[in-house]
Amino acid sequence: QVQLVESGGGLVQPGGSLRLSCTASARFFGSYHMGWYRQAPGEQRELVAVITSIISGGSTNYADSVKGRFTISRDNAKNTVYLQMNSLKPEDTAVYYCNAQHMIAKTTYWGQGTQVTVSS
Repeated sequence: QVQLVESGGGLVQPGGSLRLSCTASARFFGSYHMGWYRQAPGEQRELVAVITSIISGGSTNYADSVKGRFTISRDNAKNTVYLQMNSLKPEDTAVYYCNAQHMIAKTTYWGQGTQVTVSS
């Protein structure tokens, strides 16, 4: 069982920045693909960004709506994945969820979510 604990959400003005963090309890954190998803009220949960396991090369992929503004990264020594969000827009308002998927077993885990609100 892997526990994911997110932090860093909050209220920010349009154009501002936030950094989300997600710390995992996984024994072999480097073998997990890590991702950030978000869900706005009345909407389906959508993928924001993903970073593959270290063994898979640690490559990244982003939703078109956040390319050039958001950056996902991982610190394997701290079992933590980050989402740096710049140039935030009101449409980025959502609950952001951390996701971990084992690269072989495909077992998937979710964090509890952290609220991001972009408003003036």
